[in-house]
Amino acid sequence: MMELMEIEMRDIISRLDAASKAYYGGKAELMTDYEWDALFDRLKLLEKESGIVLEGSPTAKVSEANAVQGAKEQHEFAALSLAKTKAVADVAKWAGGRDIWISWKLDGLTLVATYDGGRLVRLLTRGDGKTGTNITHLADAIGNIPKTIAEKGRVVVRGEAVISYADFEAFAASSSEEYANPRNLASGSLALKDIEEIKRRKIQWNAFTLVHAAKEIVSWGERMDWLDELGFKTVERERISSPDRDKIKDCIDRWTDKVQSGKCPFPVDGLVVAYDDSVYAAGGAVTQHHAERAGLAFKWQDETARTTLEAVEWQCAVSCIAPVAVFKPVELEGTLVRRATLHNVSECERLGIGGAGTVIDVIKANKIIPKVVAVERKEGVFSPPETCPVCGAKTEIALAESGTKKLVCTNARCPARELRKFVRFVSKIGMDIDGLAAETLAKFIDAGFVKTFGDVFRLGRHRDEIAAMEGFGAKSADNIVAALANARKRSAAQVLTALSIPQCGREVARKLLGAADGNLRKLLEAADEPDAAERFAAVEDIGPVISEQFVTWCRDEENRVAIDDLLREIEPQDEVAAAVEGTCAGLTFVATGDLAKFKNRAELKKYIESQGGKMASAVSSATDYLVNNNAASQSGKNKKARELGIKILTEDEFIERFGGTV
Repeated sequence: MMELMEIEMRDIISRLDAASKAYYGGKAELMTDYEWDALFDRLKLLEKESGIVLEGSPTAKVSEANAVQGAKEQHEFAALSLAKTKAVADVAKWAGGRDIWISWKLDGLTLVATYDGGRLVRLLTRGDGKTGTNITHLADAIGNIPKTIAEKGRVVVRGEAVISYADFEAFAASSSEEYANPRNLASGSLALKDIEEIKRRKIQWNAFTLVHAAKEIVSWGERMDWLDELGFKTVERERISSPDRDKIKDCIDRWTDKVQSGKCPFPVDGLVVAYDDSVYAAGGAVTQHHAERAGLAFKWQDETARTTLEAVEWQCAVSCIAPVAVFKPVELEGTLVRRATLHNVSECERLGIGGAGTVIDVIKANKIIPKVVAVERKEGVFSPPETCPVCGAKTEIALAESGTKKLVCTNARCPARELRKFVRFVSKIGMDIDGLAAETLAKFIDAGFVKTFGDVFRLGRHRDEIAAMEGFGAKSADNIVAALANARKRSAAQVLTALSIPQCGREVARKLLGAADGNLRKLLEAADEPDAAERFAAVEDIGPVISEQFVTWCRDEENRVAIDDLLREIEPQDEVAAAVEGTCAGLTFVATGDLAKFKNRAELKKYIESQGGKMASAVSSATDYLVNNNAASQSGKNKKARELGIKILTEDEFIERFGGTV
């Protein structure tokens, strides 16, 4: 009997270890939180019954984010985990009538910040609770970590690095990478070396406790208020004075309602309970795994419902055609649920999803997201469609970098494959259309409303159909129609930026438009000219690579049809450059060779622009003057200038005509 228990324990430890590495390493998840908790609880029960705790058991250690690279350093104060419960009665017993605080248990990565002399001197990951990874070099890439504070003594603060649901959705829609959820993205991001790329993920750090300070503050609430005064963004919290079971239940119910109604922008996996009396809190016993008075984690008891699968539908998703379970309606957390995403082919295979009649267990993960967590009895066969439900082209199973199997359409122009382009099109950096998130656009693509950029502005024709769709209604449909009307007169640069043209961001778009009097239609006509690539390459900060890509994109027949169709629906506003009167007004210059009077080309460029001129990087028919102190040089720019009959000026001649340095 004991031998069988030990075999089962080793199997559970192995499975939990593999799942934790994926969980913290930004990889495809191997099991749901629901499944992890169930296995963890089973392991604890086996350990209690056998009296054995095997080496490597997660019940005796803090999980470590192994993916983050860097120097390993010891924590000054051990970052231990909290004891957990799913029962309000346990919280009341733990409180013992002492004043307590309730706050979010944010679902991200714990980071510990240390300040000395008012400056951030170290940022450590939680690691195994005793040793973490030094990621101080990444502090600038994570939002809300103050670099300096007014307090000059030693201050140690613990907080959670999280990504909001909105930022996760925006990133996922514009990225080729696959992440299961915001926490998965946050952990994967801290393994990167590129600061700018990490910034793009919009990780935010929320301080959840003051670990150490020279300043003596006994009240936990006052300690958090002090952190607010120092400029930290702290976790939301609520005090319960003289708590009893009813008070605690009322408070937890209110916070649960916040989660279910979407009032918390960040992913959470429970609540944290802390004593207000920090001296009392520090006086409890400390085990290898946690300090008994440091805090208590309250995790929601997931309400499970058993139901029958009616069908698996396939819908447009960010990087694939995603399966969605449609089942007989069941009530969960006070709402009627009939659908839940199955994410990808790998998840369906892992769960053992079958066909119609398969009996499944469903929960609302963290009280919000419907999720299939188990197959009780399989019926029929799971069969991904051979043709795309959006465009009808052939489908295939593709393998993501994470090893996840996903269904994709083989048609490169399928709207289901181009969801990212539509998301960029309506985003803040594009046409800035309110109310059209990735999930909403995916529904409109599945419904056949959106196949082109122009179709986005024709959504008003489907107003009544949108109003009748699940999750919308008349008011939502009217808001979308109003948002589209407001977006019809965006600037020409916004329109160009929205089209996903390679390397064409807002600044590049403005510079290209500057070569066509700020008019989008003129720019497109200019792109058809034989020397277009050469002319655009001469525009300041454009160069041959960006120019060639832009011209190639504009000359692609399908792209041109799409933008001509779009222009029938919108009225791009010309980019109007501020008029500058000066000695160089209206002229375009190119410089080559060494300079003697100006410190460098940047200084020459600054002067020319201050006088209303432009500085290009290459000689073209649009160039008025080439500045070169060696007029007899056989350089490529000199030869080109001579071929085109462009005047070559020395610096002295330039200064004589246009002024500048002496």
